[in-house]
Parts: sequence; C-alpha cells; structure tokens
Amino acid sequence: MAGEDAVRCIPPAGLGAPGGHYSRAAVANGFVFVSGQLPITSEGERLVDATFEQQALQVLANVKAALAAAGSGIERLVQVRVYVADVAHWPVFNTLYAAWAGDARPARAVVPTGPLHHGLLVEVEAVALV
Repeated sequence: MAGEDAVRCIPPAGLGAPGGHYSRAAVANGFVFVSGQLPITSEGERLVDATFEQQALQVLANVKAALAAAGSGIERLVQVRVYVADVAHWPVFNTLYAAWAGDARPARAVVPTGPLHHGLLVEVEAVALV
C-alpha cells in the first residue's frame, strides 16, 4: 500500500515495547488508532500494586505519549473507550479524565470488564485525528 491508504505503525517514545503482536499506535487515512494502554511504565513495570488513581494516571500518560508520537494530541481525540475492572472506579476515573482531557470532549464509552490482564484495573484505547 502507498500514499493515504498506507498504514504506519508508530513506536511511541516513552512507552515500552508492546507485550504481543500489535503496535502501540497505527496511523491510517488521517486517523491515529491507539491500542489499549494498560498502566505499564516505559520501563515495563506493571503497576499492579498501585492505587487505581495511580494506574489511571499512567494509562492517560501512555495514551498522550502514543498520540504525540503519531503527531496528534488530546485536543484531536475523536473517540475513547475505557475498560475498568470494577465500575465503582468510574467516578475517580471520570474526574482524572476530565482534568486530563481539558476542553476536548470526544465520544466515549466505559466498559466494566471484571479482571483485566495482569490483574490491572484500567485500560484505555483511543482514536484521534492526526
């Protein structure tokens, strides 16, 4: 594929290598698709023992880094999907998210999931304009 139809996989600076066969972010047709980001530091540390708030802040930082690596940003978000291990965490996440997103108000969904991979509590994926 070439031109606008080409898919570019983006290796975001500040994020560790993916834990499987996927890209942290992919750009196609003027959009960046950010894979589900878990609360894992750039050094690969899984924040399993961290508070929900600490995990959420790490996830949001990871999404921001992936967007930046693709030449986008929070203000260009189109859609965000949030997975939480327990919907009881939603009020805390929503408060943190509102501060993080600022004036951006992309379409958003919350999906209560039960336990997430590695016992983590939150995961976020996003779509934005490049």
